[in-house]
Parts: sequence; structure tokens; C-alpha cells
Amino acid sequence: MDAKEVRIGLIGLGQRGMATLERYTLIPQARIVAVADLRPDALATFASAPLPFEFYHGEDGWQRLCRRVDIDLVLICTDWATHTPIALYAMQQGRHVAIEVPAATSVEECWQLVDTAKLTGRRCTMLENCCYDTFHLGILPMVRSGRLGELTHAEGAYIHDLRSDHGWMSYSVSGHGGNPYPTHGLGPVCQLLDIHRGDRIVSLVSLTGLNKLNDTLLRTERGRTILLQFDERTPRPYSRIQTLCGTRGYAQKYPLPTLQFDGEEPLLGEQAVQYIESQWDEPTRQLIREGQRLEAQNLMNYVMDRRLVDALLTNRPCDISVEDAALWSSITELSAQSALGGGQPVSVPDFTCGNWS
Repeated sequence: MDAKEVRIGLIGLGQRGMATLERYTLIPQARIVAVADLRPDALATFASAPLPFEFYHGEDGWQRLCRRVDIDLVLICTDWATHTPIALYAMQQGRHVAIEVPAATSVEECWQLVDTAKLTGRRCTMLENCCYDTFHLGILPMVRSGRLGELTHAEGAYIHDLRSDHGWMSYSVSGHGGNPYPTHGLGPVCQLLDIHRGDRIVSLVSLTGLNKLNDTLLRTERGRTILLQFDERTPRPYSRIQTLCGTRGYAQKYPLPTLQFDGEEPLLGEQAVQYIESQWDEPTRQLIREGQRLEAQNLMNYVMDRRLVDALLTNRPCDISVEDAALWSSITELSAQSALGGGQPVSVPDFTCGNWS
């Protein structure tokens, strides 16, 4: 792109979509020019009148939006089952796409995203906001500087008590046999382990127990391991675990922020948080301070949105590539295959087709 702003079409005006619509009002380099939803009354609670964008509704509203030549980026905030079909159509119409998690629900869909992005030359990224967690953004430079030594093991999770939630998410995961929502835990871990840049995930085993609690263990080409957990049906406190083990140090966010380096006293709680924040690089620090000044409701989302818009405006790669989005999303199907097979090992595709080293 060679422009001073990113023109955006937003598809899906449920809870997440409406929050996204509000978030982008904080970014002057982004302009929502059109939105689409199946429901004609989807914007009934929207405060601005007249609408500052065009509204498409009905069965083909999203397709009409994607065909608009004045749209650079399509944000997809619909239900999981429609993420990939909408993304494929939008890329075929010449639009870049950013998809809410997961980007796809099957390995076949993951390959479709990768192949279509290559064929069309369009950006296809995933809106995985946990990759912009302020703790994670401080751990990244520590890892890259070698502060933790050689990384050997990492853990991530989505542990969230949703027993009283009878909405779309509970319905979507009720019949799943593995980990239906892996990207919150896996995305940050893959960035820390340099997956798709210096290593790749080659196999996994997965077990699902009572109340559909799932544990999935993944192994990389270099022999490192990743443990993912999924639990939405017990009263455990919210956690994404965020644990990282290296030969010279250890870090975790939940339940208590902890840093441990060889030969040093451990840093716990607020001490660990302060140390982590001191490791932010200057661009990250500026974005976080900017989000705080604007009173952004969620700093992870603000940093994610800003970096996506900046990537498109400057023609630099998105933080999360289409191959990343495909790998992280593919675990939904692959973990179910393994768990339903009694924990049998399952191979993980190389969505980079060998271009990971």
C-alpha cells in the first residue's frame, strides 16, 4: 500500500465486532468505510447518527462489502465457521484480511488460507491479541538477547470458567473432542520459540478428560516441547499460564508473575512485572503509553490494532503471518484427532512448505 490511511470494511457486528468498531475510532490512520452483518438492526445501539460508514445487511451483505474497491483491509469478526470462507472471498476480491481467532477450524481450511494468500498476494493475518500482552512483549526481547539461555519448554492455556455462559462459544466447543480454542496459549509461545523462523512444530499428542478438559503436548523439530491446556468447565481462576523454561532462566505470568535467573534471587509479583516492563523496546513502550493516554479499554487490542495498521501503511510484514495463523488454528482439528484416537501421535503440517529455517 502507498497511502496515508487504511480503509477498512468490518464484517460481523456481534459483541466482538462492535468492540472492534469502537476500538478503531482511536486510530487516526484507520477509517471504517463499510460494515456488514446479517441483521438489519445490528447497529440499533450505535451512537453516531448519521452513520459515518455504509452498512450492508442480509445474506449477501458481506460479499458486497468485499467487492468495494475502496477497501484495503477486511476485518472478520463473524462466527468461527465462516472465518475462512469470508477470508478467501475477500482475498480473491483483492482485499487484505485480518481474522478473529481461530482463523480456521480444519487443516483443509488452513491450507486454503495459505494457498489463497500466496495466489492473490494479499496479506492474511489473525487478530490474536494475546501476542500483544504487555508481559509477553517484555519477555520477547529477553529471549532474543539470550537472557533465559536456550529455550527448552513452554506452556500456554485458555483456562476460563464459562459454566454460566450459554452463548456462542460454549455451543461451539460442546461437541469438540480436543482443544477447540488453542491460539491464545499457542500464539505467544510460538513467537517466543521462534516457530516458523528457526524451528517448527512437527507432532502432538492430546488427551481429553472429564468435563472436556484437554491437555495437548507438542514437539518441535529441535526437540523442544509445548504444553497447551484448555478448560472452561471448572472454577479455576482465569489463566493463560505463559510459562517459559530456558537453560539459564524461567518466566511465568500466571498465577503469580515470576522471573528466575541463574545465580539470582527470584523476582515475584510486582517486582517481576516492573522488570518485565523495563524490557519493552521503545516502539512498544510508546504504543503502550499512547494506549494508556487514550484510555483504551484493552492495551493488548490497542497495540495489536496499531501494529496491524502500521504494517499495512509501511509495507512491512504483519507480526502474524498466514502460515502462523494456519499452524495455530490447525491445532483445533489435530488435537481432536489425537484425543479421539486415545492420545495417538499426530503429525503437524509444515505450512511454510520448508521455508522455516
